[in-house]
Amino acid sequence: MHPRGGEIGAEASERPDVEKARSLLASGEPAELRSYLEAFHPSDLADLIESLDKGERASIISIMPDELASETLAEMEESAHPEDLLIADPRRVTELVRELSDDDAADIIGDLPVDKQREVLAQLPREEAGELRELLSYDEESAGGVMTTEVVAVPEGATVIEAVEEIKRQVAEGEDFYSVFVVDEGGKLRGTVSLQDLIIQPPEKPIREVTEPAFAVVPARMDQEDVARLMSRYNLVAVPVVDPVGRLIGRVTFDDVMDIIEAESTEDILRLAGGSAEEHLGGTAADAIKRRLPWLYVNMLTISIAALVVYVYQPTIQRAVVLVVFMPVIAALGGSAGTQALAVTVRRLALSPERKGAWNVVLKEVRVGLVNGAAVGLVAGLVGFFLDGGGFALGIVVMAALWLNLIVAGFAGAFVPVLLESLGADPAIASSVFVTAFTDLAGFFFLLALGSWLLNL
Repeated sequence: MHPRGGEIGAEASERPDVEKARSLLASGEPAELRSYLEAFHPSDLADLIESLDKGERASIISIMPDELASETLAEMEESAHPEDLLIADPRRVTELVRELSDDDAADIIGDLPVDKQREVLAQLPREEAGELRELLSYDEESAGGVMTTEVVAVPEGATVIEAVEEIKRQVAEGEDFYSVFVVDEGGKLRGTVSLQDLIIQPPEKPIREVTEPAFAVVPARMDQEDVARLMSRYNLVAVPVVDPVGRLIGRVTFDDVMDIIEAESTEDILRLAGGSAEEHLGGTAADAIKRRLPWLYVNMLTISIAALVVYVYQPTIQRAVVLVVFMPVIAALGGSAGTQALAVTVRRLALSPERKGAWNVVLKEVRVGLVNGAAVGLVAGLVGFFLDGGGFALGIVVMAALWLNLIVAGFAGAFVPVLLESLGADPAIASSVFVTAFTDLAGFFFLLALGSWLLNL
């Protein structure tokens, strides 16, 4: 392993300096630059690489040792296109790929064009290329797409001492492990065995007698979000992945789950905000425009429907201009209440693997809207009563409109994601774009319709 930060005396808070790296690169002293880079963790070096232009990136990667370079590529964001750096030096591709864990290698190679994927795989030994092709065959957001095929497994027919020797052999070949899996002659998963049992049990005792059933097993096609939820729920550091007939084909580890949770949370936040889940946080302005502009058109369409209500009630507004004062208040409060209900409901659905009582969330949010709407509506009604001689009728109109709109906001914010979830769709696509447009429509209608009726306009 290469030395990292604290191992050579650097403070944990230190990060590689972009300008210093550029200066060392320009000085033509690769040995000095290499020594400087080796003092940092790959995740910090990934940030450094992402701060450089394309030419500088390739030059820095070319100077790094193979292991450090591959680890840095694995830590880079997808939007930074580490696959371009992987193939920047064709003579080095094999070494870099072989230093990567197979799941990281599959992630990076999978972003290459198909013809480039074939070129890279053709340079690898047949067995390694076959494993990567298998990983690439899975959906990238499934258990198979995020798993590593590197597992430590022992045959169920072995004794404890034979199992220990087998584990030593596999670890000597570079396998990291958190769990020891037990498989039969056909490779089917039979369970797990703890290191504690391997240490304390008699050497000649059969492994099958100390094997415990696997606490959780996931099929290769399971969605990565469900895998992350399962591991988080049961505090697992690794979970075995099996094929349709139960053969052990890989494992998903806790570091993969951390990446999954971050990616899924980012996706949900972007969708809730009415954006595209495909937008990269570090993407360019052109990419952001491409992803966001369609949603702005959608928002313009939905808001136009609310504007149509205002257009229909033009006569009412002309005779009671004071109603215009309360339109943004009712729309804003309705939008806020709807977004609150939406965020809470989507998060609840994301954290709860079972869907029992999901529809009760809608009733809860309606009750919240009833109480909050009454409390806020009363204050707004008093303002309407005293504003410009509005009187009792205007106060009632404002109070009722705001009250009803907050009830609608609570209902819409909870109902839409629950409905989508029950239909098998991602509830996060029930973004605030639609909820706020709905509350604007309802708020304007309640205010102007009640005003037209109670104010005798």
